[in-house]
Amino acid sequence: MTKMALIYDFDKTLSPKDMQEFHLIQRLGFKDTEAFWKRCNELSVSTNMDGILSYMYNIAKEDPSITKDDLYSEGSYVEYFKGVDTWFDRVNEYGRSKGIEIEHYIISSGLKEIILGTSIAKEFKKIYACSYYYDKDGTVKWPARVVNYTTKTQYIFRINKGVLDETNDIDLNRSTPDEDKYIPYDRMIYFGDGLTDVPSMKVVTGFGGTSIAVYGQDAKDRTAQNLAKELYEDKRATFMAKADYSKDSKIEKIVFGIIDHVATDVLLNEYRD
Repeated sequence: MTKMALIYDFDKTLSPKDMQEFHLIQRLGFKDTEAFWKRCNELSVSTNMDGILSYMYNIAKEDPSITKDDLYSEGSYVEYFKGVDTWFDRVNEYGRSKGIEIEHYIISSGLKEIILGTSIAKEFKKIYACSYYYDKDGTVKWPARVVNYTTKTQYIFRINKGVLDETNDIDLNRSTPDEDKYIPYDRMIYFGDGLTDVPSMKVVTGFGGTSIAVYGQDAKDRTAQNLAKELYEDKRATFMAKADYSKDSKIEKIVFGIIDHVATDVLLNEYRD
């Protein structure tokens, strides 16, 4: 069966805010999330530290005893945009009806353990996100993997080649004929919400795939919508849509249309043989 990859950022793409903001930052003793992010930004600027490493450092600094299980439990506090809880079943079913097997992936600068603790974690073939190295008791010791806006792209290459193990760089960098690629780029859809998704959007669309710039549902906040519009007008995103994943939403219609297109393309290719 022909495969397609639906690849998602997480924060502000599937969920209305950063995953750390639902409960973790308050657990660390901050009265408001802005104070935490301000501290991370200041550390990043003063030390020339990567912004993602800065937030990971500050989490461990504020709670040196925090464990893998603690972070996993934070996933239960994460909320989703409208329709996300039923999205995967609907898309998978529609794909099957067209002879297409849908695989879902996460590429996020958030924490892998938090995502693994969410109710939708089981829907993903692979979750690529930041993670820590833990000691034998499960206590955070050191960053093990950092995913920022540019390193996100390597995971798209992994999905393309089917080299999903993050530690396998040999096969990732080995030349692979197009006909042996696991999922071609033109059968990928990338969902993102902001500038940190631009490199990934460019990779997917540059090789014939589709990217969708999503924006939040709060009508009072026009910033996210304006950014999505900018990404669309600059041709970094193929489509823009409100982050509403419910039945008959714009996103659903776009994705179903792309599935139809891929199914038709597969059929026509058979006639070329």
